[in-house]
Amino acid sequence: MVSLLDIIGPVMVGPSSSHTAGACRLGLLARCLVGGTPERARLELHGSFARTGEGHGTDKALAGGLMGFRPDDERLRTALDIMEREGLAYTFEKTTLADDAHPNTVRITVERGTRRAVMTGASLGAGRVLVTEIDGYPVEVTGNLHTIVLVADDVKGSVARIAGLLADAGVNIATLRLTRKARGGDAFMVIEVDEQPGEGVRDAIRALPWVRWAFRLDKVSA
Repeated sequence: MVSLLDIIGPVMVGPSSSHTAGACRLGLLARCLVGGTPERARLELHGSFARTGEGHGTDKALAGGLMGFRPDDERLRTALDIMEREGLAYTFEKTTLADDAHPNTVRITVERGTRRAVMTGASLGAGRVLVTEIDGYPVEVTGNLHTIVLVADDVKGSVARIAGLLADAGVNIATLRLTRKARGGDAFMVIEVDEQPGEGVRDAIRALPWVRWAFRLDKVSA
């Protein structure tokens, strides 16, 4: 089904929904993985992002998203200047990822304090995005819903305990995906929810003894 948004695109600053709005939303998602504006970031541009991204403002949109600017924020036009004034160390590189990677793909490495995360995502058109990997774990995050991502030890009852914490906070689970590299090893969980989870429920999940880290990814779609 084709929506009106697919036809006219999102409200945004910039010439291209793929290179501007989508790129900005990928930056917004990446910043959540370190709990705020990264102090350092490495942005590796693939395919069309690498070839034509600078002319379409992809670098400005990605930097703006990392700083928390939305796609319709006029500050996107001067995001690179703002980045420099704030003393943020962001570098842009052209690269070639897997053969099956979407043409508008970026791999973003972000650092803030002691937290470091690596996210790969693509801009699909009309401002839509898809995150395909976080810290080496395959995921499918669209930014259409509020999302909790976490790494935990693979222990029995962990999913039920986390689901219970969300239910107690009045947060309804829309989807839940768990990936693990080996039985009894690290488990990576992606939970999409209908309501925005508060810091209290996030902190309660973080306090579980088997959870390594947990972050909220904001809903970035309109």
